[in-house]
Amino acid sequence: MAETMRAARFHADSKKTVVEDVPIPEPGPGEVLVKVEYCGICHSDLSLINGTFPAMLPVVTQGHESSGTIAGLGAGVSGWAVGDRVIPSAGKACLRCRNCRRGDLTNCLNIQLMAFAYDGAWAEYTVAQAGGLTRIPDNVPFDQAAILADAVSTPYGAVVRTGEVRVGEVVGVWGVGGIGTHIVQLARLVGAVPILAFDINPVVLQRAIELGADYAFDSRDPDLRAKVAEATGGKMLDVAFDSAGLAVTFSQALDCLAVGGRLIVVGLSDQEALLGTTTAFGLSKKQVKGHLGYKNVDIETLAELLSRGRLDVSRSISEIVSLEDVLVGIEKLDKHEGDPIRILVRP
Repeated sequence: MAETMRAARFHADSKKTVVEDVPIPEPGPGEVLVKVEYCGICHSDLSLINGTFPAMLPVVTQGHESSGTIAGLGAGVSGWAVGDRVIPSAGKACLRCRNCRRGDLTNCLNIQLMAFAYDGAWAEYTVAQAGGLTRIPDNVPFDQAAILADAVSTPYGAVVRTGEVRVGEVVGVWGVGGIGTHIVQLARLVGAVPILAFDINPVVLQRAIELGADYAFDSRDPDLRAKVAEATGGKMLDVAFDSAGLAVTFSQALDCLAVGGRLIVVGLSDQEALLGTTTAFGLSKKQVKGHLGYKNVDIETLAELLSRGRLDVSRSISEIVSLEDVLVGIEKLDKHEGDPIRILVRP
């Protein structure tokens, strides 16, 4: 094995991502070295570049949605072998907080995020905790496996855990891009009906219908609330997902909830959202919950669903770029060129 590799590194001082040669990392105790097959480009990657997310390190390798094969084992690793097909978790436990000291690593109070607190996978190799790996079933391709580590698992966590969507509940999704598209698919999988999609892009709205939404509406429609009432037989929404994270989408989603409905905020931005008066909010019995991330077991569940044909994310792979062309992929996602769900980097 060579001593160096190519990696796309974000430099906080210049706010630029540069593909450069760096040493191949060594896995420490309990860690593995993974040869990266694919890694997604996510909006949170853009948020680091544009400053919405503050940099945690002066220089860091970006990319947190990856798949690959184990290329080396650190001390004390068991149950894994070189050549195993794996998905690294996009975060790792701090091993120092109260929960970690009790052995409750899943509920770490200071989770370290891949590509922010430590080097990610826009690189030929990455290091991951062995305890955070998910095995890829033989019939699941590497490209689809990669996006399970956030683009699909975060929506899964939003639908199943934070949103607690139940069979027969009415669901609305604001922003049906990379995250919202999968919320639609997963809400349908758990039995939500009907499912309403909201966006400003007619191409994206048509795609949402094809992937499982029952209705699709332009969110700029001045009669939007009346159309939601008509589509739901006057019930309005039991659960609304804001995957855009904008002040206007937050307000619309909250306004379209039924009494006692739940608004799950998945999208992130620097815009401020308002709940209205405390009297009106209290009388409505509505709930607003923020959502971030997933549990590692969610990736395993999704891999099983893919393997058994219960879930299809093949249309989610919009384009694949080389590591050397990662800046092209970043620009296309930032400008929504081609309305991508996920653009992948292949080192």
